[in-house]
Parts: sequence; structure tokens; C-alpha cells
Amino acid sequence: MPQKDRAATHAFWLAGRQATGEASFDVTSPWDGRVVGTVSVPTEAQVEEAVAAAYAVRDAFAATPAHVRAAALDHVGRQLVERTEDIARLISAENGKPIKWARGEVGRAVSVFRFAAEEARRFNGGESQRLDTDAGGQGRLALTRRFPKGVVLGIAPFNFPLNLCAHKIAPAIAAGVPIVLKPAPATPLSGLLIGELLAGTELPAGSWSILPVPNDRMPALVQDERLPVISFTGSEKVGYAIMDSVPRKHCTLELGGNGAAVVLADWASDEDLDRAAQRIAAFSNYQGGQSCISVQRVIADTSVYDRLLPRIVAAVEAQVTGDPADDATDVGPLVSQDAAERVEAWVQEAVEAGATVLAGGKRDGASYAPTVLADVPAGVTIAREEVFGPVLTVTKVDGEAAAFAAVNDSKYGLQAGVFTRDLQAAFRAHRALEVGGVVIGDVPSYRADQMPYGGAKQSGVGREGVKFAMDDYTYERVMVLTGLAL
Repeated sequence: MPQKDRAATHAFWLAGRQATGEASFDVTSPWDGRVVGTVSVPTEAQVEEAVAAAYAVRDAFAATPAHVRAAALDHVGRQLVERTEDIARLISAENGKPIKWARGEVGRAVSVFRFAAEEARRFNGGESQRLDTDAGGQGRLALTRRFPKGVVLGIAPFNFPLNLCAHKIAPAIAAGVPIVLKPAPATPLSGLLIGELLAGTELPAGSWSILPVPNDRMPALVQDERLPVISFTGSEKVGYAIMDSVPRKHCTLELGGNGAAVVLADWASDEDLDRAAQRIAAFSNYQGGQSCISVQRVIADTSVYDRLLPRIVAAVEAQVTGDPADDATDVGPLVSQDAAERVEAWVQEAVEAGATVLAGGKRDGASYAPTVLADVPAGVTIAREEVFGPVLTVTKVDGEAAAFAAVNDSKYGLQAGVFTRDLQAAFRAHRALEVGGVVIGDVPSYRADQMPYGGAKQSGVGREGVKFAMDDYTYERVMVLTGLAL
């Protein structure tokens, strides 16, 4: 039996205060199976209390002065900075993420709360528009401000257990919108820690709750009419099932990807190819490949393919695998053995269909070796779906148009990277690629937390990024002033 690191049960956060329920579950490390913590599960009555409190406080919270909301967000950001190492080790323990990537995640969450504090101070100042451009509008002025659509139900995934909880809750607080946040069952501890930090603020009771509700109890919450906004990050299947079940609700869905890195003919020097290989290797394997914008496909021009491929294989083989608590580790385990077994099955299917394994291809418990595949048939699962594991496919194409067509030959459209120094090619890529973001001179695995982030096609609907999420949680309301001397 694994030994528990902590004997105490972690409480959840109900309308801003700690609470415990009647049941609990253990959170285990994907690396060695030890119990990292035990989490209390809210009862049905406690979930109802949280939703009712959020619904009741919605008008008062919307009217909260900007300085109160900004101060709360600043407080959380400062606490994250002060406790970076402990929080990073918590992320690494529950998620299996290498400690160096976990530290980076804490840094990004700090930025999210900082951006949210800044936006809270300038949000909803109002935009005026004179209406006497037509004779019927003489003496009239329109003032447009934004107001909450209603309480947000935020549903966060396991792969960034701190930062993606931050991306749900920080914009809601900044906009004065109550939120009920559900962290992922596999990794709830980081989300609950945000509650610990928020508890030290002066936000009104009911404005936020963090509830580790089991997935099988979520349909009732999704259907609750007091929660008219749903912000979900996770799998395509679950996200669209949520949207289909509540057609009249506002849903923001951040779903899957099949991230492509294109290497065009002009990216041809030895230095350029070395850099591309290093970036591709790092970002096909960071977070164990469990990132929606990790590199899953490399699409290389014929003129550079033969020189690029061995560089990629060498760079992938150089990735250090092992204990996520070790500073030297680049690639840790996947979130579970089931996840690793699924990746193993997809690779085996591709190999049986004719793909060639150039690196990796081996599983050890919940860990899967960084893997490079070539000659992958177009119809196999790993070519069409999101692998969410440390596996990379490499394809040769003839020319820019073929490369862009290969990127678009996917039901997903989250982000793409294009290695080129040609400004005109960059603009052609921006026009041609059916994705939410195009990264020039690098892999697709770049996200600045203040920029609009989201996808096209089946990668989801709506945008995150603090200001853009705030817009998503609110709507415009116009006031027309009459009889003015404009």
C-alpha cells in the first residue's frame, strides 16, 4: 500500500469558506503511486449551497469597487510568487509534471492574476458614441458598458492544474462575475490552493467556490439554470457533449489540438535546423506531451527534410526522462497508466499499418518514452486525433502550399508553428492556416496568457486570455442619453 505524504484531508471552498463533506478520495502521484493528498467531496446539499450563494451575490459582486477586486487578485499573485517552490512541488506531485515545467506554470499563473488585476482597474469604463450622425439622433449620446451574463461554471483540466484554474477564476473576479470552479479529479490540489489564497481577501462571500465534484455528478451542475455561462477546458468529446446538453447557455470550449510545426524551405541553415529540432523535441515532450498545443506533427519541406529528421531524432533521444521531482528531468509520466496504455495502443496501430519508429515507442507503467514516427499512414488514429502524449510524427511535403494544406487536413485548428524567415510567407500562413493562432519562427506551443487563445473547427469556441475571457463572461448594455448639447 502506498504511504500518504499528508494525513490531513484537504477541505474544499464553499462560498469562500472551508468545508468538508461526507466522502473523500485520494490523489496519487502518476510517478510512483504514492498518495499525495486526500480531498473531501462536497455533498449535494453543499453544492446547492454554493450555487445558491453565487446566484444570490451576483448583483452585489458586479457592483464591488474595482479596487477591491484588483486588490484580491494582486494578493493571490503575490502569494504565488512567495510560495513558488512549494506550489511547484505540489503540481509536480499530483500531475507528474517535471519540476522545472511546474515552476514555469506557477510563473504563468502569477501573470494571469497580475493581468487580471490590471484589467479589473480599467474594465467597464464605458465607451461613448454620439448618435447625431443621423437627424433622428440629435442631442443623443450612447454609453456602452459591460455587465455579467450570470454565474460562471468553470471546469478545469488536469494538464495545467494551477494555471488553467487561474484562467477560469481570475477573469471572473476581475469582471465581478461569481464563479463555481470544478478542478480536475486527478489534480484538484492546485485548484484548492487558489481557494486558500483567495480566502485571505475581502471578496464577498459567495463570489467564488472551488468544488471537487466527481465527474458523474456534473450533469446536474451543467444543467442548472442559475449557471448560464460554462467555461470548459478538456476533451472534444466532453466539451461538445456539454454544449449539446445546454443549447441555450453560453459555452466557451477550449478543446483538443493536433499541433503542427511547419519547416519551410528557407529555414535551411545548419543553425536554423538545429534550432527547429531542439524546439520541436522540447515541445513535443514538455508536460509529457499533455498540452493542447504540443507539437504532434512536423511537416517539413522536401529540401530540408533529410537534414532535419536526424536532428529531430537526436534531440528527442536527448530528452531526459525520469523522476519529475528531479531538476534534470525533461519528461515525466503521463497522468495515469491508462493514458500511457492508450498512447501505446495508438503507436502500435500506426506501426502495424506501416509507420516506422525512429525513437522511443516504449511504455513503462505510466511513462511513455519520447517517440518519433515516420511514414505514418493518413488514416490511423495517431494521425487524425490528439495523442496527448510524447509522440511526434514527421512528414515530407513539396512546397509551401502543400505544407499549409497538410496543416489544414485536420478536424482540429488550435495553433500552428511555421519556421520561416520570409515575411510574405508568414502573412500567407496567417491567411491560409485554419487555426486560432500562428506562431512564426517557432513551434505552436507558445501561449502568452494575456493574448486571445482558442481554436477553429473542432478545437472549440470562444477565447480565453484574461481580457477576452472577461468579455466572454459579460455582455454589452447600452444607455442612451437624450437632450444633450453635443
